[in-house]
Amino acid sequence: MAQAQADTAGSFLGRLRRKAGSRLVRERDTGSLLLGQRRIYILPTGPGLGFGALILVLLIGSINYNLGLGYALTFMALSCALVDMVLTWRNLAHLVLTPGRAPNVFSGQEAPFELQLANPGPRTRYAVWVDLAGVAEPRHVADVPAGSSASVRIAVPTEHRGWLAAPRLTLSTRFPLGLFRAWAYWHPDLHGLVYPFPEEGAPPLPQVAGGRSDGTGQAGSDDFAGVRPYQPGDSMRRLAWRQIARLDPAEGGQLATKHFEGGARDELVLDLAALPAQLDLEARLSRLTRWVLEAESRALPYAFRVGADRYDAGNGAAHQAACLRALALYGNPGNPGNPGQGGAP
Repeated sequence: MAQAQADTAGSFLGRLRRKAGSRLVRERDTGSLLLGQRRIYILPTGPGLGFGALILVLLIGSINYNLGLGYALTFMALSCALVDMVLTWRNLAHLVLTPGRAPNVFSGQEAPFELQLANPGPRTRYAVWVDLAGVAEPRHVADVPAGSSASVRIAVPTEHRGWLAAPRLTLSTRFPLGLFRAWAYWHPDLHGLVYPFPEEGAPPLPQVAGGRSDGTGQAGSDDFAGVRPYQPGDSMRRLAWRQIARLDPAEGGQLATKHFEGGARDELVLDLAALPAQLDLEARLSRLTRWVLEAESRALPYAFRVGADRYDAGNGAAHQAACLRALALYGNPGNPGNPGQGGAP
């Protein structure tokens, strides 16, 4: 009977917290957030309600039988509950919450959002739970040492490309006795970029106009114009080996490549408009994503054309990031009017 009443009380408190949370919707918190008095809420837990009922029984028994020791036990238990309520609230109060990094991922992967919890006070904060708002059982717990900080990483599943906004979070604690639960809501202004998922079993890279599969074209049809310092993206076939052999590593010499001018130079071009029209948009973007990754893995310079985004032939981390970003944001997915994604920062 008592267990059933405790379960009923627990479910009632859960509904009350969810209802309160739905009414306490705030705008995104830009920058760091200090958890002040107005941001922290506290209610007794199921065990806390049971403990309150025990105190009430002790008080009634002490009054009926005029028990001095009963009064002492009753008020000592009540004092413990009040101290626990204050300590539970102070375990969250004045924490400083700061958004961290949001690494870019491919669609279908989990997007990690890194969050920092700083404790400027002289007391260590124990058992601070952080998870998505509305989750019954939090999964991420952190202890924040005094005068230090702790990092928490929240993983959010992704289904669509584009900007993904950090979800609304709940920070909660029941430390030290578990009679009360204090919690606060935090909606960090943090966004991660989700790239299209690379197509599995995609066709090989398109052939260049000159029929070469390495993307370097036919350098022999150009006019040799001299030697210049090596630049990222230059073909290994054009390295000036005679000049490189003369370099003295002790003098900090750098690689050199042969420079050609004139003539027709074929290049690998990844163009969205050149893909088969029978494929839907997401399939074409997925194929281009795979081709970008493959060209980078083979160190092939490639030009890129998707809508208004056009990049000259090149490769490297910056070139790849620009191309993948253009693929992720083609058609402006994740705009503020799209309820499935967060707005672009």
